[in-house]
Amino acid sequence: MSASAIARRYAKALVQLGAEAGTVEAFNAELVSFNDTLTANPPLSALFRNPAYGADAKHTILGEIASRLSLSPIICNFLHLLLDRSRMACLQQIVATFAQLADELSGVVRPVVTSGMSLSDGQVEEIKASLEKSTGKKVLLTVQVDPALIGGVVTKIGDRVYDGSVKTQLDRIQDILQKG
Repeated sequence: MSASAIARRYAKALVQLGAEAGTVEAFNAELVSFNDTLTANPPLSALFRNPAYGADAKHTILGEIASRLSLSPIICNFLHLLLDRSRMACLQQIVATFAQLADELSGVVRPVVTSGMSLSDGQVEEIKASLEKSTGKKVLLTVQVDPALIGGVVTKIGDRVYDGSVKTQLDRIQDILQKG
């Protein structure tokens, strides 16, 4: 089974638990917090994947981290389960998949808009309103600036890309002229 399929299975189960308890957002915050802790401490992350350390030592360390981060019992048990099943290497994918499933459950999309220059607050709100209207979902917009685009915007929603940049239009014109 692929790592993404494994991550999806664990994330889906946890989202279902969170939905029943009404704690999906809290679970997401706790998972992100734990994942950020491991990301910020590579030796700690490596410890959980290293078979040289015993399971008891890993569970003790995991319990200490969970205590310091004030993780809920369900998330703590979930992390212990990942440790028992040797799935800690999938944690980043599980966290990303969990966030995606939580967004789907709550009707949220997180598009990324890249512009050739800085956008005004009014332009950002106009883009946000347009995306909310077209998707029918709440939009949490991320705006980036890439001067290489020259002008226009590129909007990425999930795996779809809407490219309205001047750079792409110039590239298309160049292709047409070269083909003759």
